[in-house]
Amino acid sequence: MSVGLYIFSIVWLIYLWATMRYSVQMFQQNSYRTERYNRWLRSTGEWHSYMNMLVIPASATFAFTCHTVALVVFGVWMMIIAIAEFSIKYKLKLVYTMRVKRLIAARLIFSFALVALTHIYFERYTLVAMMLLTLDYWTVIANAINRPMERAITRWYYNDARRKLRSMPNLIVIGITGSFGKTSTKHFLYRILSEKYNVLMTPGNFNTTLGVVRTIREHLQPQHEVFIVEMGAKQSGDIKEICDLVQPHIGIVTSVGEMHLETFGSVECVARTKFELLDALPQGALGVVNLDSEAVRAYLDKSRYGANVVTYGIGSEDADYRATNIAYGQIETSFDVVSASGEDVGYATHLLGRGNILNIVAGVVVAEQLGVAPQMRRRAIRQLEQVTHRLSVRRGGGITTLDDAYNSNPEGARMALEVLSQFATDGRRYIVTPGFVEMGARQYDNNRAFGRDIAASKVDEAYVVNEVNREAITSGLQDGDFDDSRVHCVASFKEAMMELQPKLRAGDVVLYENDLPDSFK
Repeated sequence: MSVGLYIFSIVWLIYLWATMRYSVQMFQQNSYRTERYNRWLRSTGEWHSYMNMLVIPASATFAFTCHTVALVVFGVWMMIIAIAEFSIKYKLKLVYTMRVKRLIAARLIFSFALVALTHIYFERYTLVAMMLLTLDYWTVIANAINRPMERAITRWYYNDARRKLRSMPNLIVIGITGSFGKTSTKHFLYRILSEKYNVLMTPGNFNTTLGVVRTIREHLQPQHEVFIVEMGAKQSGDIKEICDLVQPHIGIVTSVGEMHLETFGSVECVARTKFELLDALPQGALGVVNLDSEAVRAYLDKSRYGANVVTYGIGSEDADYRATNIAYGQIETSFDVVSASGEDVGYATHLLGRGNILNIVAGVVVAEQLGVAPQMRRRAIRQLEQVTHRLSVRRGGGITTLDDAYNSNPEGARMALEVLSQFATDGRRYIVTPGFVEMGARQYDNNRAFGRDIAASKVDEAYVVNEVNREAITSGLQDGDFDDSRVHCVASFKEAMMELQPKLRAGDVVLYENDLPDSFK
């Protein structure tokens, strides 16, 4: 091998790693689902994907000459792209799980084998093969190669987790699902029940079957008395799969909304999937549902469940448990919870917003059913801490930040706007948002309605981030006669901050509503 080809091969390896790492990162952000990843490839138009495609005809031309000058030019061009790829700061970094390591290993082994065979039998096409292997679709092929092994590993982990659960017959398992509110409800319930029980909850966003399996295998101990399981779903059957594993004794449905309509197809399908949790409950178990959610109310039919279904809400007067007399103060929010039995218990919390109160009420229902005394519930609720990125409040330099970055649904956004509008301040109110995604045919209409909600609130200036929902949100703002001079369209949160920071003064309030991952532009 000539020195030129040797150096070119080194540069190609760097280029391959840079492009492959990003491809695997996006595959991970798309939940390792091939159909979602392919949809991202088709719709997002990543610059490096097109740049890679452009090199194939060029490499085919150079393959017949391997001229030193051509190799140098080609190598420098690849190095520039690789450096640019490495320098990008992503919101969600690639997590090198064992699955990701196996995926990378499969792709590298396949790449090196193909290059070696091409070089041996079709030497002049070696460069073409090398450049073809940098395309993003090879991640899908590597995943297909690994699929039988991944299924076998998953099955072993699943059976090991099930064996561990069976060894703890007295463990109380509580499932929580919903289009929104499930993570906050999980944290609040954990804190309230910890007054009496030794409680474990699924950490972070471990709300898939594999996340629950990992929690059981790595964290569940014999001394635990209650296991709170957050259950997420992106398609029908996801909740049932988790329930088949953990066999919950109590189920909470916090909401049903227009989330992941690209895969669900309709709100009714979303509701049916969320209610898989109640379907899984045994005879006489406890089902807890939010009656303020219109889709929940429309789908709920108490007679079809073997479980004892209890409802809760704020605006629903026919709910079994209701939050009433809500009063927002400078330091804390006070409210009462009235049960169907007529019991009226007063509570106070440092948390803001109707959404948080609603999630606390769900925790109160379960805690009361499990025998947590009122004084214990009061103490826990007063000490509740904000859940990061879920309408959490930060203050600094006289500026208040309402961080709702993990919220991505119309109802939750309306609640956040309500908090922003009610916030006592002499300063200006700003919102920074990219809107909602994965809503299928309803995405444009929901984001346009979101724009109208912003216009109807007390927002002074709006920053519309990314292009994906820009037209819809700005159209909604125009519908609400929101002055164009108060609307700022930016490419990223970073750009929004660069424009917004110089404007901020003491007393201003900024709402961050949703923050899309890198797979959306």
